Amino acid sequence: QVQLVESGGGLVQAGGSLRLSCAASGIIFSPNQVGWYRQAPGKQRELVASITSGGSTNYANSVKGRFTISRDNAKKSVYLQMNSLKPEDTAVYYCNLETAWAPPEHYWGQGTQVTVSS
Repeated sequence: QVQLVESGGGLVQAGGSLRLSCAASGIIFSPNQVGWYRQAPGKQRELVASITSGGSTNYANSVKGRFTISRDNAKKSVYLQMNSLKPEDTAVYYCNLETAWAPPEHYWGQGTQVTVSS
């Protein structure tokens, strides 16, 4: 059974930093693309950042230069370092794993709340 468990969310003032972690189990981690999505109240879930098995990264325009995604295949983990946080970054953040095989399967964590106060 595949499980993704996020941690690291919380309340922070604008301009502050948080680091989210996501640990995977029940699946071979290294071949798969992993990423972070977020969903604010009343809005659709959106991609924040993703990282391929080869280490290529992709970021939403709204977080470029402020957020950094990384992965540690030995620990089956993916991280999101969030700096210069803004109130508009407030959302539930979800870890996502997309399998490398076709058709791809998606797995989700339970989400972690990030709240940025002004």
